[in-house]
Amino acid sequence: MAIEVHPAIVKSLLWSSEDQTRAFAEALAQQVQSAGSNLNASIQLRGDLGAGKTTLVRYLLKALGVAGRIKSPTYAVVEPYTVSAPDAASVNIWHFDFYRFNDPDEWEEAGFREIFASPGLKLVEWPEKAGQHLPSADLVVAIELSADDERRVSVQALTPAGARLINT
Repeated sequence: MAIEVHPAIVKSLLWSSEDQTRAFAEALAQQVQSAGSNLNASIQLRGDLGAGKTTLVRYLLKALGVAGRIKSPTYAVVEPYTVSAPDAASVNIWHFDFYRFNDPDEWEEAGFREIFASPGLKLVEWPEKAGQHLPSADLVVAIELSADDERRVSVQALTPAGARLINT
């Protein structure tokens, strides 16, 4: 079996308004939908408190068809969703927030290994809190809040699945 090697692809963006966050999320949702029920990807969202990670996830989930209130998983650690794929199947999505982890071993103790091994989309805020337990990401979105309230965003595809998500 050949191992597919993929060079990292990095895009730098500047979001000066929430509309640009929404537009990025909607474009990402189109790529997620195009993968259909074959989707198996992990997206890590990095940035300080208030950078816009949860806002990005909310726009993404809404663009994917999640109705109703989208809660932050800060206290629950994970919020699961199921959306319809264009191929009439369903896609499982999990939104994780590891901010409250005090020890990376909490990831293992919570039994998340099975979720990360299953097909679907895993959206992970505060991935560094899970340490080395967390499997590698396909896509990393790092958001930095600047002094003038703009967001400097780095989008890095680390795998072919990640590259497909940013339409390269």
